[in-house]
Amino acid sequence: MTAEWRPDVLGPPFAQRTLPLGTDADGGVVATLVRREPSVWATLVGPLRDVDVLYVHGWSDCFFQVELARFWCDLGARFHALDLRAYGRSLREGQIPGYVTDLSVYDEDIAAALTAIGHDPATDAPRRRRLVLLGHSTGGLTLTLWAARHPGFADALVLNSPWLELQTGPFARQALLPLIEARARWDPLGAHPEVDLGFYTRAQRETGALPGEAIPAAWRPERGFPTHPGWLRAVVRGHATVAAGIETGCPTLVLLSARSSSPLSWSEQALTSDSVLVVDEIARAATRVGSDVTLRRVDGALHDVFLSAEPARTEAYRSLREWLVDGAVRRRAPRGMLAPPH
Repeated sequence: MTAEWRPDVLGPPFAQRTLPLGTDADGGVVATLVRREPSVWATLVGPLRDVDVLYVHGWSDCFFQVELARFWCDLGARFHALDLRAYGRSLREGQIPGYVTDLSVYDEDIAAALTAIGHDPATDAPRRRRLVLLGHSTGGLTLTLWAARHPGFADALVLNSPWLELQTGPFARQALLPLIEARARWDPLGAHPEVDLGFYTRAQRETGALPGEAIPAAWRPERGFPTHPGWLRAVVRGHATVAAGIETGCPTLVLLSARSSSPLSWSEQALTSDSVLVVDEIARAATRVGSDVTLRRVDGALHDVFLSAEPARTEAYRSLREWLVDGAVRRRAPRGMLAPPH
C-alpha cells in the first residue's frame, strides 16, 4: 500500500493516492484520493485560483466525471475527488460494497482526504486557500452532515441532487423508521428487494455521459449495489438529522432537476428528469441545512445534473459558475485571510 501519487485509471492529467484507514473484519480499509491540477495560466489568473475542491460521489458510484474536474480547473481551482471506503478505487476483495452502519464513519475518510490536500480538520490554523465541498446524491447527504458537525470549516458546499430525504417523504419515513430500526438490529446484512432496474444507467448511456471502459463495471454496476438494512438505517437516520434542522455554517448551493420520473419503468422522460429521487422532497429538505442556501432547478437535468444532455448540462455549469464566481463564494475569504485574491 502506498501513499504516493500514481497514474489514475482516467489517464493524464489525473493521479490517485491511497489513503490507509486501518482494518475491519474484511481486512484493509482504504479511501482513494484523485486529483487534477489546473494549468499554470489558470493558477495565475483564474477567479478560483485560491480554491481547493473535494468531491464525494453517490451510492453505487465512484469518481469519473472528467468534464466536472476540468470545469473547476479552468477556473483555477485544484480539484480532488474521494472514492470512499469500499467504493470504486477503494473497493477491496471481500468487502461489502458501500456498506456502513453510520454515515459518520466517513468522517475518517474525509479527514484523511482533507489533510492530504492541506485542510486538516483537527487544527484551527489559518488557511491560505478556500475549501469547497462538492457532493452528489448520498455523497451530498454525507458531506452535509459532515459540514454540520464541522460548521464553518468549509467555505462553501455544493450539493448535486443530494439525497436529503427518503423518496417516500418525511411522514412515511417517520412511520417506517421503527421497522427499519428493528430490521437493522436483527438482520443488518439482510437482502432488500431490487429497486434499481437499470433505467438511470441507461439514461446516462443515452446522453453519452458514461466513461467507456476506463471505469470497471464492478465499480458502477448496471443496477447498483445490493442494499442492506444496516445501511438503510444509517441513511434514514441522516435524513432525520437533516429534517430536524442543521447548520453547515457556509453558503450552500443545491442543484436539482426540475422534475422526477418513475424508476420502475422506462420512458423518454428518464432522459430529462431525475429517475432516482423525488426532487420536490429534496427541495423542501434543502431548506433545513443552513441559513444561507441557494436552490437552482435545472430543466431537463438527470439525477446527476452534470451528466445531463444539452442544454441542461450547460445550464447546470452556468448556474454553478455564476454562484461561485459572482456570488457568495467569491466574496468569502478563507479562515485567517482578510479577503480572496482579485
